Amino acid sequence: MSCYVGKEGVVKIGSDAVGEVTNFSLEVTAETIECTAMGDTYRGYESSFINWSGSVDVHWDPDDTGQTALVIGSKVQLALYPEGDEAGDTEYAGQAIVTSFTRSAAFDGLVEASIAFQGDGELTTGSAA
Repeated sequence: MSCYVGKEGVVKIGSDAVGEVTNFSLEVTAETIECTAMGDTYRGYESSFINWSGSVDVHWDPDDTGQTALVIGSKVQLALYPEGDEAGDTEYAGQAIVTSFTRSAAFDGLVEASIAFQGDGELTTGSAA
């Protein structure tokens, strides 16, 4: 069994790595359509459209080109690497729309940001080059 360490993860916008990433998430879901008819005992469903979305949490850095590329409403080429971005590592990639960019600060902590995105089209699963 293989184990992967989260600290090796990488997020890229185009070819720029997003700096100061502390966490990212990716959710892929399939919509369903009910196809139950009179006389059926159990409800039936068919798979429909596939959707993907997620978020990236960072230590906010206004000078980081990866973070500054994440402008609300913009479409970006997003790539997520859960095990690192060395050749052969798993890559999830696709075009995404930036849907929110939340910054937060506490008197006893760092300034942080959470960026949410919505996939726009296909999410590909491949390997880093």
